[in-house]
Amino acid sequence: MVRVLVTRPEPGASRTARRLRDMGFQPILLPLTETVPVDAGAVPDDAVAVAVTSANALRHAPKALIAALAALPCHAVGKRTAQAAREAGFVSVSEGSGDAEALADALAASLSGKTIAYLCGRVRFATFEERLEAAAVHVRAVETYDTLALDYSDGDIIDRLVGQPVETVLLYSAKAAVAMQTMIERPKLHDLFDNTRFLALSGRIAAALGGISSERMQIAKEPSEEALLALLQEWR
Repeated sequence: MVRVLVTRPEPGASRTARRLRDMGFQPILLPLTETVPVDAGAVPDDAVAVAVTSANALRHAPKALIAALAALPCHAVGKRTAQAAREAGFVSVSEGSGDAEALADALAASLSGKTIAYLCGRVRFATFEERLEAAAVHVRAVETYDTLALDYSDGDIIDRLVGQPVETVLLYSAKAAVAMQTMIERPKLHDLFDNTRFLALSGRIAAALGGISSERMQIAKEPSEEALLALLQEWR
């Protein structure tokens, strides 16, 4: 059975593991990051809409913050984030294709000159906000969580891998890719990843894992778990 290392944080890691088992793979959970709540600060009182590019932003958002924004239209990047928005209490939720840049372009076309509240994490790529600001959409970032790297000893990692090489690694974020790079460079762990194939959610994430040949790196057709797991199934 193909062993697949899952590097995303909980609770997503366990959810992915269940999907992998149903597909006939052997998941190995090794979250390389964790998300923690932070003080979200003040709610912008001039916002006409809400944008969300990560379900974690909703999961860690205080109830008072959601209550203050729930009546505004919420634009979610994709299916899972839209579901999280509805569960959090947003009344009007639109669902994007799963691509943050595409969401920014869609909002830019209709919200020029207006202000949106962007529920997000402290660690994020600037492209979404930059595209909106360039189109005269005023973005008020409301940070609800932070992403922290997790540190494991060589022994912890070897125990989780049962001392056996890993066939495939799933990479969901650039921060996890950087942590993965550090891990495979450790002398005691290097042999466990000699022939590993890496599957990344996007080109940006793949680029964060340096020194890996193109033959060992594949990128999902779109930044969604469905596309990533389809890539895994195709490879098998």
